[in-house]
Amino acid sequence: MTIMTLRASALALAALLAPPAVAQSDFRSCLAGLRGQAAAEGISAAAFDRAFAGVQPDMSVLELMDNQPEFKTPIWDYMAALVDEERVTDGRAAMRQHAQALASAESRYGVDRHVIAGVWGVESNFGKDIGGRPLVQSLATIACHGSRRRDYFRGELFATLKIIDAGDIDPRRLNGSWAGAFGHTQFMPSTFQRLAVDLDGDGRRDVVDSVPDAVGSTANFLKKAGWNAGLPWGFEVRIPPGYGGPSGRKAKRPVSSWASLGVTRIDGRPLAGDYPAGLLLPAGPNGPAFLVTRNFDALYSYNAAESYGLAIAVLSDRLRGAPGIRTAWPTDDPPLSRAERREMQRLLAARGYDVGEPDGRVGQKTRDAIKDIERRLGMAPTGRPGGKVLEALKRG
Repeated sequence: MTIMTLRASALALAALLAPPAVAQSDFRSCLAGLRGQAAAEGISAAAFDRAFAGVQPDMSVLELMDNQPEFKTPIWDYMAALVDEERVTDGRAAMRQHAQALASAESRYGVDRHVIAGVWGVESNFGKDIGGRPLVQSLATIACHGSRRRDYFRGELFATLKIIDAGDIDPRRLNGSWAGAFGHTQFMPSTFQRLAVDLDGDGRRDVVDSVPDAVGSTANFLKKAGWNAGLPWGFEVRIPPGYGGPSGRKAKRPVSSWASLGVTRIDGRPLAGDYPAGLLLPAGPNGPAFLVTRNFDALYSYNAAESYGLAIAVLSDRLRGAPGIRTAWPTDDPPLSRAERREMQRLLAARGYDVGEPDGRVGQKTRDAIKDIERRLGMAPTGRPGGKVLEALKRG
């Protein structure tokens, strides 16, 4: 770890361990300062005081800030949890139910409805997991006690207060992730202010309780991010054995250039087209490979993680009826779908481990139980929910 990382971790730990009275006193002092800054942003003192009436800091968000799955989870585990048969089935049902809204968003902004639905599925499981943390509380906690990016989160807090002032969304419905993302497709407050649209025509931009507004706003985001209706996001390819040539999302060159290096489509068809594409190797040259276009960059811009962009892209293909990733991931311990993770949790509970409700979400209790099983099996205690541990549990 770098000195800066160690210092940030120490500050976050100190905030978490601070006595409640001290944390609340510091929080109130911080809010007093933010009140003046909010006034400079055009937010009235009365509106500020109403938003913070009874609000206490939520120190748990500081720990969540340092544990973002798209940056710490192996790519194969990340993809298996986000693009499984369950999500594909649910997504197709959601697309049927909201076909008119998706068609309207596609027509107005030129973004494929399956891609819009892919974002919706990855971000909130089609509205089932939009998050339950009050935005004002979470953002104020990070703005006052966070170890980094305080100015950014203060800006998001002020954007939230402006949303409340504008009356687009009921303040009681402004709940979301620890970082302040909210609604069906998890917009940050400042992004909402810039890009949210009123697709259902009711005079409000409501990405929480209006699916049309949510999918329309997402399509508008992708259009502004450079989505080109005439291009695919990309596609899976096969690279020559021992490939050591150029790669990377940003290292784009004409598709014909990749063909000259021996790259072919995964289904064996020749490469065609002269639009620029980069070669994405998310698990290195021994795993799946993809040629990705500027449309993939648009997906990437939604959350600035290649694993995230790939999950949306592959889910959109599956929703369209195309197959998923064909090349095996370079691991001898296969990743688990959400259904398999729930099965693992039930088996762990049957052995007496306290893993909470078997919901497929792998929290600390589940990881601790897996580590204990791994030790008993003579494996390195990683806490990772993999196929080897699941099979061992099935055998009893």
